[in-house]
Amino acid sequence: MKTITSRRGFMMAGAASLAAPALLRATRAYAATPTLRVGLVSPRTGPLASFSEADDHVLAAINQAFAGGIENNGKSWAIEIIAKDSQSNPNRAAEVAADLILSDEVDIILAASTPDTVNPVADQAEINEIPCITTDCPWQPYFFGRNGVPGQGFQSTYHFFWGLEDVIGAFLDMWGGSGVTKNVGGLFPNDADGNAWGDAELGLPKPLAAAGYTLTDPGRYQPLSDDFSNQIAAFKAAGCEIVTGNMIAPDFATFWAQAAQQGFAPKIVTIGKALLFPSVIESLGERGNGLSSEVWWSPNHPFSSSLTGASAKDLAEGYVAATGRPWTQPIGFKHALFEVVSDVVKRAEDLEDASSIVAAIASTKLNTIVGPVDWSNGPINNVTKTPLVAGQWQREGDKFDLKIVANSAAPDIPKTGELILL
Repeated sequence: MKTITSRRGFMMAGAASLAAPALLRATRAYAATPTLRVGLVSPRTGPLASFSEADDHVLAAINQAFAGGIENNGKSWAIEIIAKDSQSNPNRAAEVAADLILSDEVDIILAASTPDTVNPVADQAEINEIPCITTDCPWQPYFFGRNGVPGQGFQSTYHFFWGLEDVIGAFLDMWGGSGVTKNVGGLFPNDADGNAWGDAELGLPKPLAAAGYTLTDPGRYQPLSDDFSNQIAAFKAAGCEIVTGNMIAPDFATFWAQAAQQGFAPKIVTIGKALLFPSVIESLGERGNGLSSEVWWSPNHPFSSSLTGASAKDLAEGYVAATGRPWTQPIGFKHALFEVVSDVVKRAEDLEDASSIVAAIASTKLNTIVGPVDWSNGPINNVTKTPLVAGQWQREGDKFDLKIVANSAAPDIPKTGELILL
């Protein structure tokens, strides 16, 4: 049986504090219908809140799907989901992850939405030897940002998403036929994502150079900056017709407003993170038209849920119908996290043993609503990749639609439009 002593974070608490939680766990495990607790950490508030705006809707559907329990070795297990807000803050993410592990005693912990939430949660899970599944963060900042060692990896923590090589490939695919000058301005914040995207060895610089592009990188800026004049001046001096990078939405809004004020008018603007969300594009008004980004998931992706049978289109349209708001890309990946949980719970040899759950995660081979999840087939330990394409926001009537305009790396995801220069 899995005991509290496997959680190294508890070991400093002393024997007296161990007795009650251990008894609590035993009571849960031997109940007529045992309960498996799943923790979820995501940024409900703060500058990354757009990543989690659909969480309530997704969790309502997941709780309904799990209402009858999940069978494991002839016994039905109830699934209890406990969701907590990282507040878009890495320190807070670590705190709530520790709380889920040590106080709520979750059996599996999940996290999503950029390295600011994913990495500290995964680190807490690894320290405490708790099975952990994460997504929605390029694999390089996840793996190397946690000091992962290739060939060694991690014991308890597993991740599915795409990598920087995929987003670079999608961007180059989108830009390749545009005919614009191959001078690119880079906007990289001083955070886990920005440092990974701008890294001289692992990020954009080498692949862009290999493809014949000249990158102007003015250096890292602090998140929530109020002045991008230096970057804009550098881009103008270099004749940059393309701007790329990875930014939070408030920073992009500041940059884009100041670019207009200072007479900088690039022909292509392709920004990760900030430009994923329709709410951000709509807030920019006419200046949102033609902006571009990576596309990890959309109603046009040809995948279905292993849990509910819903297609990507069904899932997106269900959210729109229920909320009156546009679909967003994280919907598919939040749903897929629980597809993997369901599959793991069914297959684990012993749900009272953390190592057995980890073994079931590692052996996952599942077709999900975001594509195949298979940790035997990944670029590095503990990582498996999902497909990626590129898209552009184009106005249709009084709304913006995210058109898939480049799909060379994933031709099974159909193009729905062509790139238009700003």
